Amino acid sequence: MSKIRLGVNIDHVATVRNARGDTYPSPLRAALIAQKNKADSITIHLREDRRHIKDSDLAEIKKKLKIPLNLEIAATQEMLKIASKNKPPYICIVPERRKEITTEGGLNLNYKKKFLKILIIRLKKNKSRVSLFIEPSLKDIINSKKLGADCVEIHTGKFCNLINENKKYKKEFIRIKKAVILGNSLGLEVHAGHGLTYKSAKILSKISGIKEFNIGHFLIGESIFSGLGKTIKKFRKIIN
Repeated sequence: MSKIRLGVNIDHVATVRNARGDTYPSPLRAALIAQKNKADSITIHLREDRRHIKDSDLAEIKKKLKIPLNLEIAATQEMLKIASKNKPPYICIVPERRKEITTEGGLNLNYKKKFLKILIIRLKKNKSRVSLFIEPSLKDIINSKKLGADCVEIHTGKFCNLINENKKYKKEFIRIKKAVILGNSLGLEVHAGHGLTYKSAKILSKISGIKEFNIGHFLIGESIFSGLGKTIKKFRKIIN
């Protein structure tokens, strides 16, 4: 059985840096530490308002990173231009609302559907692996395949919130499991991300067919107390 990959999202290292408008802590340094501690990829979300990761971070990290960079972008002409210039090996298209604190759900695949399809075609021509960030919906899995995506990343926010609040999560777990099974049957690589903690990642890792976990906010927060390297190693042990 192949090991589940761990993608480390370093957005919130940049959030801390930007809180003071200074040059530290360095997202690049975080990326290199994650790489040293066997992260399989580094995720950064270049938001339209540049609230954490900046264009300069993207260029610097892309230049110096030896493991794959996973660039999260909104489905816009500006982001298509940036992705086409930088050509990261992995790209995840995510929804983006200007006033949200964090990503609140999966993509609406029926919104600007024509442009979304063109966007995927253009990105794949640049040899980027393209993933769509979606809800654990069978309909969205099928539509992702029709749009030509290589992968889907299932939004695990609802599932994680139920666990964090000590509520029943079995129904949502089954919903995610069914989405994973369908995705795999259609030839899509299935990933999971958003809100994952040690506990929720451990439970979801029991679903056969999830190839990659992308974890950020909790991982960076926990690193304040345990160190980035130790936190990454603990997550790797938990998901495998």
